[in-house]
Amino acid sequence: MNDTDYMKLALAEARKAFDKDEVPIGAVIVCKGHVVARAHNLTEMLNDVTAHAEMQAITAAASAIGGKYLTDCTLYVTVEPCPMCAGAIAWAQMGRLVYGAADDKRGYNRYAPDVLHPKTEVMSGVCAEESSRLMKEFFNSKR
Repeated sequence: MNDTDYMKLALAEARKAFDKDEVPIGAVIVCKGHVVARAHNLTEMLNDVTAHAEMQAITAAASAIGGKYLTDCTLYVTVEPCPMCAGAIAWAQMGRLVYGAADDKRGYNRYAPDVLHPKTEVMSGVCAEESSRLMKEFFNSKR
């Protein structure tokens, strides 16, 4: 599987969030070719502002691999992480971050562009159009 294939798994998670009336962001963590975590936003269901897809996925991946450092892992997330999630990605020392749509209003690049661990490789724009479309559809339904 390649980055696009894994991002499609993250998009499936985002659709689960959409169906639960959560902001449709999904995440998947892959370690050495194996999916070790899948998650989506749960902030409404858990009444928890920290229950972002990335945070849920990092916790699940650390549990799955038995350690808090995810240096051999790649996080696939449908939308650019916020500064909180980017901080968690840094603390986990994630090997790679691959995200879809940029978030010009709340993304880490706007507020904390240097927050990630220096060794974390970043790739953006993977399935960006589909990720963006899902977000627009969700927020248009709220207006």
